[in-house]
Amino acid sequence: MTKIYVAGPLFSEAELEYNLRLDNFLANLGYKTFLPQRDGYKLADLLLKDNQISTAMDIIFKKDLNEIRNSDIIIFIMDGRVPDEGACLEVGYAYALGKECIGIKTDSRALMHNLDNPLIAGALNSRIAKNFQELSELLFEIKIQFGTDSRVTNKSECYAPAESLET
Repeated sequence: MTKIYVAGPLFSEAELEYNLRLDNFLANLGYKTFLPQRDGYKLADLLLKDNQISTAMDIIFKKDLNEIRNSDIIIFIMDGRVPDEGACLEVGYAYALGKECIGIKTDSRALMHNLDNPLIAGALNSRIAKNFQELSELLFEIKIQFGTDSRVTNKSECYAPAESLET
């Protein structure tokens, strides 16, 4: 079963509720998900267990990186004037691993005159859905491209080596 890592902000009630809606939508499409707010560690809980703050943060960091490595696709929630900085790191790491990365942006706000950051758009191969329906269509395209039963785990061979991109 294809596994999706949901990368996005998780600090307000609205963000948490939206993440759960997205997760439910993906589950109804037949995907297994890793949703950090549900499946990961919470800093406050780790601190209650007498962990030092640096230890607790390291536990969260390593858990999330491991889950990205074990996922096939990353869904990057981009809503807000600028995307969540932790989610930016997650999508960058996933891209470096050769994972399929898709953005979802239901918010028209942008830092650069209605344009997304070129580094983020590049990591997403400009695949940015505006709603759940468009996200479903992008996921279907990936499924067709890589086959229904094949896991999309590493497609780094599809990218040119960095030195060939230099001008």
